Amino acid sequence: MSYANARDIFPDEILEIIQSYVDGEFIYIPKKDENKMAWGELTKSKEELLNRNTQIYKDYLDGMCTQMLSEKYYLSRKTIQRIILEKRKCHNIECAT
Repeated sequence: MSYANARDIFPDEILEIIQSYVDGEFIYIPKKDENKMAWGELTKSKEELLNRNTQIYKDYLDGMCTQMLSEKYYLSRKTIQRIILEKRKCHNIECAT
């Protein structure tokens, strides 16, 4: 997110209207709904987490306990359990269709 001077963007009439509400303060103008991007859309973070969670579930199916998975992936046991539960639910839905 970058900052711009309102004087460089808005006509004087609009700037005066804005100043009647906010004078000399920073404001955030959100993007239009149609221009918003989902989390991880610009980076590979979402894909990397999906791959990591898939590998955690595979390791679990191969016999690793939650404590071992927790140590291997540097996550809490609760987080490992949540990932396994989510993957199990997802797998059950795919098998049913």
